[in-house]
Amino acid sequence: MTDTTPPVSTYSLYQMLGGEAAVRQLVDRFYDLMDEQQHAQVIRQMHPPKLKHSRLKLFEFLSGFLGGPPLYHQNRGHPMLRMRHQPFQIDAAARDSWLRCMHQALEEQVQDPLLLTQLKTSFFKTADHMINTP
Repeated sequence: MTDTTPPVSTYSLYQMLGGEAAVRQLVDRFYDLMDEQQHAQVIRQMHPPKLKHSRLKLFEFLSGFLGGPPLYHQNRGHPMLRMRHQPFQIDAAARDSWLRCMHQALEEQVQDPLLLTQLKTSFFKTADHMINTP
């Protein structure tokens, strides 16, 4: 009898994506798309006019979220994502708009189909959890 179980990767999503530089690239492209895409205006309006601080916070969060250095936790404490997003009205349309930007950024950067699927699934679960408005 042969084992047909696929090998388990010992690499984190952070490492498979390409580490710090790749996470920064993803964050920058995501926010560029948010500025460019008409559908993203509802989520863009939830952000300050200048995105430098937002880019840094998302980079720090994604670093730890993807299995890299826990920068957000080290610099700002526990992410408490749902609580931090409570001041904003986030419905399914806002979630989907956020995901469209993130998915496009991922599709432009990630060549491995399995990694792309894993990342999209992780981001969907997190974005879906942020919904606080019917």
